[in-house]
Amino acid sequence: MGKKGAKKHMKRKPAPKLWPIPRKEFVWAVRPSPGPHSFENCLPLCLVLRDILGFAETRREAKKIVAAEKVLVDGKVRRADDFPVGLMDVIHIREVEKTYRVLPSPKGYVLHPIEGEETGFKLCRIEDKTVVRNGHVQLNLHDGSNLLIKIADPKNPEEDVYKTLDVLRITLPEREIMDHIPLEEGVLAIITGGKNIGRYGKIVEIEERKGAKRRNWLVTIEDSVGNKYQTRLNYVFAVGKTEPLISLPSEGEQGV
Repeated sequence: MGKKGAKKHMKRKPAPKLWPIPRKEFVWAVRPSPGPHSFENCLPLCLVLRDILGFAETRREAKKIVAAEKVLVDGKVRRADDFPVGLMDVIHIREVEKTYRVLPSPKGYVLHPIEGEETGFKLCRIEDKTVVRNGHVQLNLHDGSNLLIKIADPKNPEEDVYKTLDVLRITLPEREIMDHIPLEEGVLAIITGGKNIGRYGKIVEIEERKGAKRRNWLVTIEDSVGNKYQTRLNYVFAVGKTEPLISLPSEGEQGV
């Protein structure tokens, strides 16, 4: 009889590179369930609570914490310890009243502590957009969610200023648009993939490449001390126009 269903187990060695865990200390790792983020770009909640934050020593303890509704992701209670969290997600631990944002770093994803007004919003990148019925435009965001924008005239949408790869600042958990950051030269951005992952600074140049998809255009980012990094447009995530809308980890916190 053939095998049925998806895999339920995973070894640590072939785990995604973004997971900041030791590969040879233990054999097995928690396999994230299907959810808002892809397998390669997510962290299971159990790994966050046990291996990164240290709030649990075993998976059994992590399961009890999650089942007790003590963990919120983007303002919503999550009860599965294998729920996948990803880039820019906001994780709140009720028991200790601490909040973290998932950010990229040279060593993988990190849980950056945040507080105050910053806990009430997240940044989402527009991955795709579609015109739907009743004069609405659907924005497909990087975290698997969608937003509907009312357009008076879909055939001549002057008020439709949103483009793919632009970034929205949305409230949590209401998910209402607070701000819009176009992906263009001069804005601040963080690199989310490739060899320069975790670096951030100002976009100084976007080089259009003939015959290549827009996501593969070459982008040059310059940090605060003048270092320049190049990457693909697909790996660029805008975080602010003149000042970052979110707090970012320092080089020491990134482990560099």
